[in-house]
Amino acid sequence: MSERFKVTSAQSGPVPRQEDAFKVGAMRRIAATRLRHCGLDAMTDDVMLIVSELLTNALQHSGTTEISLNITVERGTLSVRVRDGLPGVGTAQQPKDTAESGRGLLLVDALTKESGGDWGTHDAGAETWCRLPVPGEGQR
Repeated sequence: MSERFKVTSAQSGPVPRQEDAFKVGAMRRIAATRLRHCGLDAMTDDVMLIVSELLTNALQHSGTTEISLNITVERGTLSVRVRDGLPGVGTAQQPKDTAESGRGLLLVDALTKESGGDWGTHDAGAETWCRLPVPGEGQR
């Protein structure tokens, strides 16, 4: 699956435009449909959360005007890649207990570690990726 969509630069304000936020939801639904179509229903909840967090980070923090989402499965690994094309390394933060946001990459980190996967950035942070093992692939 490979999708690309235009957004308004985050530099226009601290909160994404509603139209751009809706695009994140649309990408989640497309990803969920593709996973079901490929027989990967068991991964849907985790992948939808990861897609949401990575796309939202790109939308809120990059200042880009175009974001791409790629989801592939190869050799027992599902890869999620979000590219905003602008350098800047995403790092998991430790927000205050009362903070209403800032936990997205902590969630991605926890989900990937729990499943035996990993995540990181590539191309000076212009791309954030996540790899998850496909359930049952190592048992064949």
